[in-house]
Amino acid sequence: MYTEYFGLREMPFSIAPDPGYLYLGEQHREALAHLVYGINSAGGFVLLTGEVGTGKTTVCRCLLEQLPANTDIAFIYNPKLTVEELLATVCDELRIPYPEKTKSIKVFIDAINAYLLENFSKGRKTVIILEEAQNLSPEVLEEIRLLTNLETNRNKLLQVIMVGQPELREMLSRPELRQLSQRITARYHLEPLQEQDVSSYVNHRLEVAGARRSLFPESLMPAIHTLSRGVPRLINLICDRALLGTYVQGKDSVDRKTLQVAAREVLGESNVPVRNMRPLKWLAATVLFISLGAALAASYYNQKSQPAAAYRPVVSKPAVVKTEAEKVGNLKWPESVPVEKSREMAYDALFGEWKLSYDKKNPQTPCEQAAAKGLGCMGGSLSLDKVIRFNRPAVIRLMDEKGQIYFAALKSVNGTLARCSVAGENRTVDIGEVKSLWYDEYSVFWRKPPGYRGILHPGDRGPVADWLNMKLAPLQGRKALDITGLGYNQSLVRWVKEFQRNEGIPAVGSVGPRTIIHINNKAGSDEPMLTKKGEGA
Repeated sequence: MYTEYFGLREMPFSIAPDPGYLYLGEQHREALAHLVYGINSAGGFVLLTGEVGTGKTTVCRCLLEQLPANTDIAFIYNPKLTVEELLATVCDELRIPYPEKTKSIKVFIDAINAYLLENFSKGRKTVIILEEAQNLSPEVLEEIRLLTNLETNRNKLLQVIMVGQPELREMLSRPELRQLSQRITARYHLEPLQEQDVSSYVNHRLEVAGARRSLFPESLMPAIHTLSRGVPRLINLICDRALLGTYVQGKDSVDRKTLQVAAREVLGESNVPVRNMRPLKWLAATVLFISLGAALAASYYNQKSQPAAAYRPVVSKPAVVKTEAEKVGNLKWPESVPVEKSREMAYDALFGEWKLSYDKKNPQTPCEQAAAKGLGCMGGSLSLDKVIRFNRPAVIRLMDEKGQIYFAALKSVNGTLARCSVAGENRTVDIGEVKSLWYDEYSVFWRKPPGYRGILHPGDRGPVADWLNMKLAPLQGRKALDITGLGYNQSLVRWVKEFQRNEGIPAVGSVGPRTIIHINNKAGSDEPMLTKKGEGA
Protein backbone atom coordinates (compact mmCIF):
# COMPACT_ATOMS: atom_id res chain seq x y z
CA MET A 1 0.00 0.00 0.00
CA TYR A 2 1.03 3.65 0.28
CA THR A 3 2.33 3.62 3.89
CA GLU A 4 5.99 3.00 2.98
CA TYR A 5 5.81 5.52 0.13
CA PHE A 6 4.74 8.32 2.51
CA GLY A 7 6.92 7.13 5.42
CA LEU A 8 3.98 6.08 7.62
CA ARG A 9 4.02 3.36 10.27
CA GLU A 10 0.44 2.36 9.50
CA MET A 11 -2.60 3.47 7.57
CA PRO A 12 -3.80 6.72 9.20
CA PHE A 13 -7.39 6.69 8.00
CA SER A 14 -8.68 3.27 8.97
CA ILE A 15 -12.36 3.32 9.94
CA ALA A 16 -11.75 0.88 12.80
CA PRO A 17 -12.64 2.52 16.16
CA ASP A 18 -9.05 2.71 17.44
CA PRO A 19 -8.92 4.86 20.62
CA GLY A 20 -5.29 5.71 19.82
CA TYR A 21 -6.56 7.79 16.90
CA LEU A 22 -9.35 9.52 18.79
CA TYR A 23 -9.32 13.21 18.00
CA LEU A 24 -10.47 14.96 21.15
CA GLY A 25 -12.04 18.07 19.72
CA GLU A 26 -14.35 20.05 21.98
CA GLN A 27 -17.37 17.91 21.11
CA HIS A 28 -15.64 14.56 21.64
CA ARG A 29 -14.09 15.78 24.90
CA GLU A 30 -17.53 16.80 26.09
CA ALA A 31 -19.07 13.50 24.98
CA LEU A 32 -16.38 11.56 26.83
CA ALA A 33 -16.85 13.76 29.90
CA HIS A 34 -20.60 13.01 29.87
CA LEU A 35 -19.93 9.26 29.77
CA VAL A 36 -17.36 9.45 32.57
CA TYR A 37 -19.70 11.59 34.65
CA GLY A 38 -22.57 9.19 34.06
CA ILE A 39 -20.48 6.20 35.09
CA ASN A 40 -19.31 7.96 38.27
CA SER A 41 -22.80 9.15 39.22
CA ALA A 42 -25.42 7.15 41.08
CA GLY A 43 -27.81 7.05 38.12
CA GLY A 44 -28.84 4.15 35.94
CA PHE A 45 -28.64 5.28 32.28
CA VAL A 46 -26.31 7.35 30.09
CA LEU A 47 -27.23 8.23 26.49
CA LEU A 48 -24.82 8.99 23.62
CA THR A 49 -26.30 9.64 20.18
CA GLY A 50 -25.02 10.89 16.85
CA GLU A 51 -25.27 10.38 13.13
CA VAL A 52 -23.55 7.41 11.49
CA GLY A 53 -19.77 7.88 11.45
CA THR A 54 -19.49 10.75 13.96
CA GLY A 55 -17.25 8.77 16.34
CA LYS A 56 -19.61 7.33 18.95
CA THR A 57 -17.96 3.92 19.07
CA THR A 58 -14.46 5.42 19.24
CA VAL A 59 -15.51 7.58 22.20
CA CYS A 60 -16.83 4.44 23.93
CA ARG A 61 -13.53 2.63 23.30
CA CYS A 62 -11.72 5.58 24.84
CA LEU A 63 -14.07 5.42 27.82
CA LEU A 64 -13.13 1.78 28.41
CA GLU A 65 -9.49 2.81 28.82
CA GLN A 66 -10.43 5.37 31.48
CA LEU A 67 -12.68 3.21 33.64
CA PRO A 68 -11.34 2.26 37.06
CA ALA A 69 -9.99 -1.26 37.55
CA ASN A 70 -12.98 -2.21 39.73
CA THR A 71 -15.41 -1.99 36.77
CA ASP A 72 -16.89 -4.98 34.96
CA ILE A 73 -18.18 -4.33 31.43
CA ALA A 74 -20.74 -6.12 29.27
CA PHE A 75 -20.38 -4.80 25.70
CA ILE A 76 -23.42 -5.68 23.57
CA TYR A 77 -22.67 -5.19 19.86
CA ASN A 78 -25.81 -6.74 18.37
CA PRO A 79 -28.98 -5.28 19.90
CA LYS A 80 -31.36 -7.14 17.55
CA LEU A 81 -32.05 -9.71 20.21
CA THR A 82 -35.05 -11.07 22.02
CA VAL A 83 -35.33 -10.45 25.76
CA GLU A 84 -34.04 -13.97 26.47
CA GLU A 85 -31.12 -13.58 24.03
CA LEU A 86 -30.13 -10.22 25.51
CA LEU A 87 -30.15 -11.55 29.08
CA ALA A 88 -28.09 -14.56 27.98
CA THR A 89 -25.60 -12.25 26.24
CA VAL A 90 -25.27 -10.12 29.40
CA CYS A 91 -24.56 -13.27 31.39
CA ASP A 92 -22.00 -14.44 28.83
CA GLU A 93 -20.22 -11.06 28.78
CA LEU A 94 -20.04 -10.89 32.59
CA ARG A 95 -19.29 -14.62 32.91
CA ILE A 96 -22.37 -15.25 34.99
CA PRO A 97 -23.18 -18.99 35.10
CA TYR A 98 -26.70 -20.15 34.19
CA PRO A 99 -28.26 -23.55 33.40
CA GLU A 100 -27.43 -24.76 29.91
CA LYS A 101 -30.22 -24.36 27.32
CA THR A 102 -32.42 -22.40 29.74
CA LYS A 103 -34.85 -19.93 28.19
CA SER A 104 -36.41 -18.76 31.42
CA ILE A 105 -36.30 -14.97 31.85
CA LYS A 106 -36.64 -15.44 35.61
CA VAL A 107 -33.56 -17.70 35.74
CA PHE A 108 -31.48 -15.12 33.86
CA ILE A 109 -32.69 -12.21 36.00
CA ASP A 110 -32.12 -14.07 39.27
CA ALA A 111 -28.57 -14.93 38.16
CA ILE A 112 -27.82 -11.34 37.12
CA ASN A 113 -29.27 -9.88 40.33
CA ALA A 114 -27.21 -12.26 42.45
CA TYR A 115 -24.10 -11.27 40.51
CA LEU A 116 -24.83 -7.53 40.96
CA LEU A 117 -25.28 -7.90 44.72
CA GLU A 118 -22.06 -9.89 45.05
CA ASN A 119 -20.17 -7.42 42.85
CA PHE A 120 -21.40 -4.48 44.93
CA SER A 121 -20.34 -6.18 48.16
CA LYS A 122 -16.83 -6.43 46.67
CA GLY A 123 -16.80 -2.72 45.85
CA ARG A 124 -17.06 -3.30 42.09
CA LYS A 125 -19.15 -1.49 39.46
CA THR A 126 -21.11 -3.21 36.70
CA VAL A 127 -21.75 -1.47 33.38
CA ILE A 128 -23.60 -2.58 30.24
CA ILE A 129 -22.79 -0.76 26.97
CA LEU A 130 -25.42 -1.18 24.25
CA GLU A 131 -24.21 -0.35 20.72
CA GLU A 132 -26.71 0.53 17.96
CA ALA A 133 -29.35 0.85 20.66
CA GLN A 134 -31.85 2.38 18.21
CA ASN A 135 -32.47 -1.21 17.06
CA LEU A 136 -33.64 -2.37 20.49
CA SER A 137 -37.30 -3.30 20.76
CA PRO A 138 -39.48 -1.57 23.38
CA GLU A 139 -39.80 -4.94 25.16
CA VAL A 140 -36.02 -5.29 25.47
CA LEU A 141 -35.65 -1.67 26.61
CA GLU A 142 -38.26 -2.24 29.32
CA GLU A 143 -36.43 -5.36 30.51
CA ILE A 144 -33.19 -3.40 30.72
CA ARG A 145 -34.96 -0.76 32.78
CA LEU A 146 -36.22 -3.45 35.17
CA LEU A 147 -32.66 -4.74 35.55
CA THR A 148 -31.62 -1.35 36.91
CA ASN A 149 -34.29 -1.49 39.62
CA LEU A 150 -31.86 -3.25 41.93
CA GLU A 151 -30.33 -0.52 44.08
CA THR A 152 -29.14 0.51 47.50
CA ASN A 153 -30.30 3.65 49.28
CA ARG A 154 -27.71 5.67 47.36
CA ASN A 155 -26.63 3.77 44.26
CA LYS A 156 -27.89 1.74 41.34
CA LEU A 157 -26.12 -1.61 41.16
CA LEU A 158 -26.16 -1.60 37.35
CA GLN A 159 -25.39 1.25 34.97
CA VAL A 160 -26.28 1.20 31.29
CA ILE A 161 -24.74 3.26 28.46
CA MET A 162 -26.93 3.37 25.36
CA VAL A 163 -25.19 4.38 22.14
CA GLY A 164 -27.20 4.95 18.99
CA GLN A 165 -28.31 7.04 16.06
CA PRO A 166 -30.60 10.11 16.40
CA GLU A 167 -33.76 8.00 16.13
CA LEU A 168 -32.90 6.54 19.54
CA ARG A 169 -33.78 9.91 21.07
CA GLU A 170 -37.14 9.78 19.32
CA MET A 171 -37.76 6.25 20.63
CA LEU A 172 -37.07 7.31 24.20
CA SER A 173 -39.58 10.16 23.91
CA ARG A 174 -42.44 7.69 23.48
CA PRO A 175 -44.94 7.68 26.36
CA GLU A 176 -44.46 3.95 27.01
CA LEU A 177 -40.72 4.50 27.58
CA ARG A 178 -41.01 7.57 29.80
CA GLN A 179 -39.94 5.64 32.90
CA LEU A 180 -36.67 4.72 31.23
CA SER A 181 -36.16 8.20 29.80
CA GLN A 182 -36.57 9.75 33.25
CA ARG A 183 -33.68 7.62 34.53
CA ILE A 184 -31.16 8.99 32.05
CA THR A 185 -28.70 11.07 34.08
CA ALA A 186 -26.41 12.19 31.24
CA ARG A 187 -27.18 12.76 27.55
CA TYR A 188 -24.97 13.93 24.71
CA HIS A 189 -25.48 14.19 20.94
CA LEU A 190 -22.36 14.15 18.74
CA GLU A 191 -22.51 16.50 15.77
CA PRO A 192 -20.22 16.36 12.69
CA LEU A 193 -16.91 18.23 12.87
CA GLN A 194 -16.82 21.95 12.15
CA GLU A 195 -14.71 23.17 9.25
CA GLN A 196 -12.06 24.61 11.58
CA ASP A 197 -11.67 21.17 13.22
CA VAL A 198 -11.06 19.22 10.01
CA SER A 199 -7.43 20.32 9.64
CA SER A 200 -6.63 19.34 13.23
CA TYR A 201 -8.45 16.03 12.79
CA VAL A 202 -6.66 15.07 9.55
CA ASN A 203 -3.21 16.14 10.78
CA HIS A 204 -3.76 14.42 14.14
CA ARG A 205 -4.37 11.07 12.45
CA LEU A 206 -1.37 11.55 10.16
CA GLU A 207 0.85 12.40 13.11
CA VAL A 208 -0.27 9.32 15.07
CA ALA A 209 0.52 7.20 11.99
CA GLY A 210 4.06 8.64 11.88
CA ALA A 211 3.81 11.33 9.19
CA ARG A 212 6.68 13.83 9.31
CA ARG A 213 5.21 16.31 6.87
CA SER A 214 1.84 17.56 5.73
CA LEU A 215 0.27 15.35 3.04
CA PHE A 216 -2.90 17.45 2.65
CA PRO A 217 -2.37 21.17 1.90
CA GLU A 218 -4.26 23.50 4.22
CA SER A 219 -6.10 24.93 1.22
CA LEU A 220 -7.89 21.57 0.77
CA MET A 221 -9.37 21.44 4.27
CA PRO A 222 -12.57 23.40 3.42
CA ALA A 223 -13.13 21.04 0.48
CA ILE A 224 -12.61 17.96 2.69
CA HIS A 225 -15.15 19.36 5.13
CA THR A 226 -17.70 20.04 2.42
CA LEU A 227 -17.23 16.69 0.68
CA SER A 228 -17.52 14.75 3.95
CA ARG A 229 -20.05 17.11 5.56
CA GLY A 230 -17.80 16.90 8.64
CA VAL A 231 -18.49 13.20 9.30
CA PRO A 232 -15.24 11.64 10.58
CA ARG A 233 -15.86 8.27 8.94
CA LEU A 234 -16.35 9.91 5.53
CA ILE A 235 -13.25 12.06 6.10
CA ASN A 236 -11.29 8.84 6.72
CA LEU A 237 -12.61 7.11 3.60
CA ILE A 238 -12.02 10.13 1.34
CA CYS A 239 -8.53 10.85 2.71
CA ASP A 240 -7.51 7.20 2.49
CA ARG A 241 -8.59 7.02 -1.15
CA ALA A 242 -6.92 10.37 -1.88
CA LEU A 243 -3.59 9.12 -0.50
CA LEU A 244 -3.89 6.00 -2.62
CA GLY A 245 -4.53 8.10 -5.73
CA THR A 246 -1.59 10.36 -4.89
CA TYR A 247 0.67 7.32 -4.46
CA VAL A 248 -0.45 5.87 -7.80
CA GLN A 249 0.42 9.17 -9.52
CA GLY A 250 3.81 9.38 -7.79
CA LYS A 251 3.05 12.79 -6.25
CA ASP A 252 4.28 14.16 -2.92
CA SER A 253 0.96 15.45 -1.58
CA VAL A 254 -2.73 15.35 -2.37
CA ASP A 255 -3.99 17.89 -4.91
CA ARG A 256 -7.52 19.14 -5.54
CA LYS A 257 -8.22 16.92 -8.56
CA THR A 258 -7.15 13.76 -6.75
CA LEU A 259 -9.28 14.71 -3.74
CA GLN A 260 -12.34 15.18 -5.93
CA VAL A 261 -11.76 11.84 -7.68
CA ALA A 262 -11.44 10.15 -4.28
CA ALA A 263 -14.67 11.72 -3.07
CA ARG A 264 -16.55 10.55 -6.15
CA GLU A 265 -15.27 7.00 -5.71
CA VAL A 266 -16.30 6.96 -2.05
CA LEU A 267 -19.58 8.86 -2.22
CA GLY A 268 -20.76 8.26 -5.79
CA GLU A 269 -21.02 10.96 -8.42
CA SER A 270 -24.44 12.28 -7.41
CA ASN A 271 -23.37 12.87 -3.81
CA VAL A 272 -20.35 15.08 -4.48
CA PRO A 273 -21.40 18.73 -4.09
CA VAL A 274 -20.25 21.43 -6.44
CA ARG A 275 -18.08 23.67 -4.26
CA ASN A 276 -16.30 26.76 -5.35
CA MET A 277 -14.93 25.22 -8.53
CA ARG A 278 -15.21 25.63 -12.25
CA PRO A 279 -16.22 22.46 -14.16
CA LEU A 280 -13.32 20.02 -14.41
CA LYS A 281 -12.54 16.96 -16.48
CA TRP A 282 -12.93 14.39 -13.75
CA LEU A 283 -10.55 11.48 -13.48
CA ALA A 284 -11.59 8.03 -12.33
CA ALA A 285 -9.10 5.67 -10.78
CA THR A 286 -9.05 1.93 -11.23
CA VAL A 287 -6.74 0.23 -8.79
CA LEU A 288 -5.98 -3.51 -9.05
CA PHE A 289 -4.24 -5.39 -6.25
CA ILE A 290 -2.53 -8.72 -6.94
CA SER A 291 -2.39 -10.78 -3.76
CA LEU A 292 0.97 -12.06 -2.46
CA GLY A 293 2.87 -10.09 -5.08
CA ALA A 294 1.62 -6.76 -3.65
CA ALA A 295 1.86 -5.44 -7.19
CA LEU A 296 -0.29 -2.41 -7.88
CA ALA A 297 -1.41 -1.27 -11.28
CA ALA A 298 -3.62 1.70 -11.91
CA SER A 299 -4.82 3.71 -14.84
CA TYR A 300 -6.51 7.06 -14.84
CA TYR A 301 -8.65 8.11 -17.78
CA ASN A 302 -10.61 11.22 -18.68
CA GLN A 303 -14.35 11.26 -18.41
CA LYS A 304 -16.75 13.57 -20.19
CA SER A 305 -16.29 17.18 -19.22
CA GLN A 306 -19.19 17.97 -16.93
CA PRO A 307 -19.61 19.06 -13.33
CA ALA A 308 -20.88 16.64 -10.74
CA ALA A 309 -24.53 16.97 -9.81
CA ALA A 310 -25.03 19.37 -6.93
CA TYR A 311 -25.73 17.72 -3.61
CA ARG A 312 -28.57 19.12 -1.55
CA PRO A 313 -29.79 17.48 1.64
CA VAL A 314 -33.44 16.45 1.51
CA VAL A 315 -35.00 18.92 3.89
CA SER A 316 -38.27 20.72 3.95
CA LYS A 317 -37.72 24.42 3.47
CA PRO A 318 -40.03 27.15 4.65
CA ALA A 319 -41.53 29.27 1.95
CA VAL A 320 -39.81 32.61 1.59
CA VAL A 321 -42.23 35.33 2.61
CA LYS A 322 -42.20 38.21 0.18
CA THR A 323 -41.69 41.32 2.25
CA GLU A 324 -40.30 44.81 1.92
CA ALA A 325 -37.00 43.42 3.24
CA GLU A 326 -36.37 41.74 -0.09
CA LYS A 327 -36.32 45.14 -1.72
CA VAL A 328 -33.54 46.15 0.64
CA GLY A 329 -31.31 43.21 -0.21
CA ASN A 330 -30.94 39.47 -0.53
CA LEU A 331 -28.33 36.86 0.30
CA LYS A 332 -27.18 36.16 -3.26
CA TRP A 333 -23.40 35.87 -3.59
CA PRO A 334 -22.07 38.46 -6.08
CA GLU A 335 -20.45 36.99 -9.19
CA SER A 336 -17.78 39.70 -9.09
CA VAL A 337 -16.31 38.32 -5.82
CA PRO A 338 -14.55 34.91 -5.73
CA VAL A 339 -16.70 32.65 -3.59
CA GLU A 340 -13.53 31.11 -2.13
CA LYS A 341 -13.14 34.31 -0.10
CA SER A 342 -16.56 33.95 1.56
CA ARG A 343 -15.30 32.24 4.70
CA GLU A 344 -12.58 34.75 5.53
CA MET A 345 -14.92 37.66 4.71
CA ALA A 346 -17.60 36.24 7.02
CA TYR A 347 -15.10 35.85 9.86
CA ASP A 348 -13.83 39.36 9.21
CA ALA A 349 -17.38 40.61 9.78
CA LEU A 350 -17.78 38.46 12.91
CA PHE A 351 -14.55 39.78 14.43
CA GLY A 352 -15.79 43.28 13.60
CA GLU A 353 -18.93 42.72 15.68
CA TRP A 354 -16.62 42.04 18.64
CA LYS A 355 -14.61 45.21 17.85
CA LEU A 356 -11.62 43.03 16.98
CA SER A 357 -9.52 42.67 13.86
CA TYR A 358 -9.17 39.44 11.91
CA ASP A 359 -5.76 38.81 10.36
CA LYS A 360 -6.38 36.94 7.11
CA LYS A 361 -2.64 36.32 6.65
CA ASN A 362 -2.25 34.76 10.08
CA PRO A 363 -1.79 30.96 9.72
CA GLN A 364 -3.88 30.48 12.85
CA THR A 365 -7.53 29.51 12.36
CA PRO A 366 -10.22 32.08 13.22
CA CYS A 367 -10.97 30.15 16.41
CA GLU A 368 -7.30 30.18 17.40
CA GLN A 369 -7.15 33.92 16.78
CA ALA A 370 -10.28 34.38 18.89
CA ALA A 371 -8.78 32.28 21.68
CA ALA A 372 -5.71 34.50 21.71
CA LYS A 373 -8.05 37.41 22.45
CA GLY A 374 -9.75 35.62 25.37
CA LEU A 375 -12.81 34.37 23.47
CA GLY A 376 -14.22 30.89 23.10
CA CYS A 377 -15.32 29.52 19.73
CA MET A 378 -18.25 27.17 19.36
CA GLY A 379 -19.87 25.72 16.28
CA GLY A 380 -21.40 22.70 14.65
CA SER A 381 -24.62 21.70 12.92
CA LEU A 382 -27.85 23.10 14.32
CA SER A 383 -31.07 24.61 13.04
CA LEU A 384 -31.12 28.36 12.50
CA ASP A 385 -33.68 28.80 15.30
CA LYS A 386 -31.33 27.14 17.80
CA VAL A 387 -28.41 29.26 16.64
CA ILE A 388 -30.49 32.41 17.14
CA ARG A 389 -31.19 31.26 20.71
CA PHE A 390 -27.48 31.67 21.50
CA ASN A 391 -28.06 35.37 20.78
CA ARG A 392 -24.55 35.86 19.39
CA PRO A 393 -23.46 37.06 15.94
CA ALA A 394 -22.50 34.00 13.91
CA VAL A 395 -20.71 32.84 10.80
CA ILE A 396 -23.26 30.75 8.91
CA ARG A 397 -22.99 28.42 5.93
CA LEU A 398 -25.45 28.79 3.04
CA MET A 399 -26.14 26.99 -0.21
CA ASP A 400 -27.84 28.66 -3.18
CA GLU A 401 -30.11 27.07 -5.77
CA LYS A 402 -27.14 26.14 -7.97
CA GLY A 403 -25.50 24.14 -5.18
CA GLN A 404 -22.86 26.79 -4.53
CA ILE A 405 -21.78 26.83 -0.88
CA TYR A 406 -20.63 30.04 0.76
CA PHE A 407 -20.39 31.72 4.15
CA ALA A 408 -22.02 34.85 5.51
CA ALA A 409 -22.15 36.59 8.90
CA LEU A 410 -25.45 36.83 10.78
CA LYS A 411 -25.13 40.15 12.64
CA SER A 412 -28.54 40.87 14.14
CA VAL A 413 -32.16 39.74 14.19
CA ASN A 414 -35.13 42.03 14.70
CA GLY A 415 -38.51 40.38 14.44
CA THR A 416 -38.74 38.78 10.98
CA LEU A 417 -35.73 40.69 9.66
CA ALA A 418 -32.08 39.62 9.75
CA ARG A 419 -29.03 41.77 9.08
CA CYS A 420 -26.27 39.79 7.38
CA SER A 421 -22.88 40.50 5.89
CA VAL A 422 -22.40 38.88 2.47
CA ALA A 423 -19.12 39.45 0.61
CA GLY A 424 -18.35 42.35 2.96
CA GLU A 425 -21.71 44.05 2.30
CA ASN A 426 -24.43 44.49 4.92
CA ARG A 427 -27.86 43.33 3.77
CA THR A 428 -31.22 43.29 5.54
CA VAL A 429 -33.33 40.31 4.51
CA ASP A 430 -36.36 38.37 5.62
CA ILE A 431 -35.45 35.61 8.09
CA GLY A 432 -37.29 33.19 5.80
CA GLU A 433 -34.66 33.74 3.13
CA VAL A 434 -31.90 32.81 5.56
CA LYS A 435 -33.78 29.61 6.43
CA SER A 436 -34.32 28.76 2.78
CA LEU A 437 -30.55 28.85 2.12
CA TRP A 438 -29.47 27.44 5.50
CA TYR A 439 -26.87 24.67 5.14
CA ASP A 440 -26.76 23.47 8.71
CA GLU A 441 -23.52 24.95 10.08
CA TYR A 442 -22.59 27.86 12.33
CA SER A 443 -19.75 29.31 14.42
CA VAL A 444 -20.09 31.79 17.29
CA PHE A 445 -17.69 33.46 19.70
CA TRP A 446 -18.38 33.75 23.44
CA ARG A 447 -16.78 35.33 26.46
CA LYS A 448 -14.90 32.90 28.71
CA PRO A 449 -15.25 33.25 32.49
CA PRO A 450 -12.06 34.09 34.42
CA GLY A 451 -9.78 31.09 34.61
CA TYR A 452 -11.80 29.00 32.12
CA ARG A 453 -9.69 26.16 30.69
CA GLY A 454 -12.33 23.70 29.58
CA ILE A 455 -15.60 22.11 30.60
CA LEU A 456 -16.29 22.33 34.34
CA HIS A 457 -17.20 18.98 35.90
CA PRO A 458 -18.59 18.19 39.36
CA GLY A 459 -15.76 18.18 41.88
CA ASP A 460 -13.59 20.64 39.94
CA ARG A 461 -12.15 23.62 41.81
CA GLY A 462 -11.04 27.04 40.72
CA PRO A 463 -12.26 30.49 39.71
CA VAL A 464 -14.87 29.16 37.23
CA ALA A 465 -16.75 27.43 40.06
CA ASP A 466 -16.74 30.71 42.01
CA TRP A 467 -17.92 32.63 38.93
CA LEU A 468 -20.71 30.10 38.40
CA ASN A 469 -21.82 30.37 42.03
CA MET A 470 -21.99 34.17 41.99
CA LYS A 471 -23.67 34.42 38.57
CA LEU A 472 -26.39 31.83 39.15
CA ALA A 473 -27.54 32.91 42.61
CA PRO A 474 -29.27 36.19 41.65
CA LEU A 475 -30.74 34.59 38.52
CA GLN A 476 -32.42 31.98 40.71
CA GLY A 477 -33.50 34.39 43.44
CA ARG A 478 -31.33 32.94 46.18
CA LYS A 479 -28.14 33.64 48.11
CA ALA A 480 -24.82 32.43 46.79
CA LEU A 481 -23.68 29.16 48.33
CA ASP A 482 -20.71 28.95 50.66
CA ILE A 483 -18.41 26.78 48.57
CA THR A 484 -15.15 27.91 50.16
CA GLY A 485 -12.70 25.07 49.70
CA LEU A 486 -15.41 22.87 48.15
CA GLY A 487 -15.31 23.97 44.52
CA TYR A 488 -18.05 22.73 42.22
CA ASN A 489 -19.88 20.65 44.83
CA GLN A 490 -23.12 18.70 44.57
CA SER A 491 -25.26 21.56 45.93
CA LEU A 492 -24.10 23.85 43.12
CA VAL A 493 -24.47 21.01 40.61
CA ARG A 494 -28.17 20.75 41.54
CA TRP A 495 -28.68 24.47 40.89
CA VAL A 496 -26.84 24.21 37.58
CA LYS A 497 -29.01 21.28 36.47
CA GLU A 498 -32.13 23.28 37.32
CA PHE A 499 -30.86 26.18 35.22
CA GLN A 500 -29.99 23.84 32.33
CA ARG A 501 -33.45 22.26 32.39
CA ASN A 502 -35.12 25.67 32.37
CA GLU A 503 -33.00 26.76 29.40
CA GLY A 504 -33.54 23.60 27.37
CA ILE A 505 -29.91 22.49 27.76
CA PRO A 506 -29.15 18.81 28.58
CA ALA A 507 -29.21 18.79 32.39
CA VAL A 508 -25.96 16.90 32.95
CA GLY A 509 -24.36 19.26 35.46
CA SER A 510 -21.18 19.76 33.45
CA VAL A 511 -20.71 23.40 32.40
CA GLY A 512 -19.47 24.17 28.91
CA PRO A 513 -19.94 26.92 26.30
CA ARG A 514 -23.72 26.54 25.90
CA THR A 515 -24.44 26.85 29.61
CA ILE A 516 -22.04 29.80 29.98
CA ILE A 517 -23.61 31.60 27.00
CA HIS A 518 -27.09 31.18 28.46
CA ILE A 519 -25.94 32.37 31.90
CA ASN A 520 -24.41 35.49 30.37
CA ASN A 521 -27.60 36.09 28.38
CA LYS A 522 -29.68 35.98 31.56
CA ALA A 523 -27.23 37.92 33.72
CA GLY A 524 -26.47 40.61 31.16
CA SER A 525 -23.21 40.88 29.28
CA ASP A 526 -21.22 43.35 27.23
CA GLU A 527 -20.89 40.76 24.48
CA PRO A 528 -22.40 41.62 21.07
CA MET A 529 -25.91 40.22 20.81
CA LEU A 530 -28.10 39.23 17.89
CA THR A 531 -31.18 40.78 19.44
CA LYS A 532 -31.70 43.70 21.75
CA LYS A 533 -34.15 43.62 24.64
CA GLY A 534 -37.67 43.82 23.33
CA GLU A 535 -36.63 42.44 19.94
CA GLY A 536 -36.31 38.90 18.68
CA ALA A 537 -36.91 36.46 15.91
